[in-house]
Amino acid sequence: MLATRRSLLSLVATGTVLGALPVRAEDPTRTERFVGKADAKITVIECFSLTCSHCAAFAKETLPRVKAELIETGKIRYRFYDFPLNGLDFIAFKVTRYLPAASYLPFVEALLSTQDRWAFGRNIEPVVELWKMAALAGMSRTTFDKAVADEGLTTWIAEQQDVASKRWKVNSTPTFIVDDVVHAGEMNFDAFRKLVPET
Repeated sequence: MLATRRSLLSLVATGTVLGALPVRAEDPTRTERFVGKADAKITVIECFSLTCSHCAAFAKETLPRVKAELIETGKIRYRFYDFPLNGLDFIAFKVTRYLPAASYLPFVEALLSTQDRWAFGRNIEPVVELWKMAALAGMSRTTFDKAVADEGLTTWIAEQQDVASKRWKVNSTPTFIVDDVVHAGEMNFDAFRKLVPET
């Protein structure tokens, strides 16, 4: 379904508050992206791709219940970890990181739910379609162009991806890490719930 400015703004207004913890830098484009309480006892990391159909299915079918039953209840902190699979992914991740923290999750969810339109549509220019989505989220063209051109951020994302590949042996998306234990592949809520220790 085509996202509208109203729907994106509605997501921002009603979505789970997104946190941003510094990660060795004051640059807000390089901060941790997570939802939930910063001091939750359990952190779940999702290594995901914005052009991965399995990540999109998880976001649509499982993540809403994860948010309702595990994140909003304070049981887990849910960290999003950029794991680009292609050049378009790198561009899309850079754009997400140039948005205000509160807009991050709604925008990511909008991108995942409309992959067929902005990433895989026939006879389209994906970056042009990505710009349209960013504009709906309130991003200026100047900021969008700056994000796309930010090669330092490209390098940083690639370095973070390399860390995940080496530390957790991540080689596909989605991959979930709980207490340094790796679980690869899309899953339903019942399977996901088994990854999280009872609190």
